[in-house]
Amino acid sequence: MNGLLDLVEKTLDEVLPREDVRPRELSAAMRYAVGTGGKRVRPLIALGAAIAAGGRAGDAAYPAAAIELLHNYTLVHDDLPSMDNDEMRRGKPTVWKKFGEVNAILAGDALQALAFSAAAKTPKNAAKVVAALAEAGAGVVAGQVEDIAATGDTAYIYEHKTADLFVAAAAMGALAANADGVSLSSLKSFALNLGLAFQYEDDLLDGDSPYSREETERLAAETTATAIRSLEELPGDASILKNLASRLLGRNV
Repeated sequence: MNGLLDLVEKTLDEVLPREDVRPRELSAAMRYAVGTGGKRVRPLIALGAAIAAGGRAGDAAYPAAAIELLHNYTLVHDDLPSMDNDEMRRGKPTVWKKFGEVNAILAGDALQALAFSAAAKTPKNAAKVVAALAEAGAGVVAGQVEDIAATGDTAYIYEHKTADLFVAAAAMGALAANADGVSLSSLKSFALNLGLAFQYEDDLLDGDSPYSREETERLAAETTATAIRSLEELPGDASILKNLASRLLGRNV
């Protein structure tokens, strides 16, 4: 797993602007947003999907970076005063708190654009990889709109605000490895259920689940098991994805 994380960090460092690139405030804000911790779950899904589809982790290096850039763009914008108004993330000041609200908006915009630039560098099936990223980007925005609505649909929010990026990560990794249709479908099923399980676990950690604790724990375990079952017939090594799913269940951060 450490080797995969090193690949993610190396690729992110490659595609992000250096801090001395003008405007420096924007470059610094972008690097700060991406570099302030995080589990790198989505890029690990992309790399693991490429391997499980019979390819190599390196096939999906740019998709992995792209999905992490898009994810961090959503976090930067979610934290804004007009959204969740969060001042801390991952134990550090949020981007708007450190760099100002205007720079945070612009840094999020730039991260989104950079995500598509990184995805377009994928050696195989670049157009399909970009399309999968675009579909997820639109889905996350739709999920956020529903989330801030007073009558938001919980199932819709979980699927789109959280799981869409997981599905895109798996699809992008699989496509980068030239996966066949059956493998692509299996990996997307894995990612959808893992994304739902991830959200249920988040609810347990935050103490704000719309369900009882017992029901939330049951849903997390059930969707994790379904995710792992989706990996049974893949041509490559699915152990990375299986281990990731098991590790995320019952996590404490």
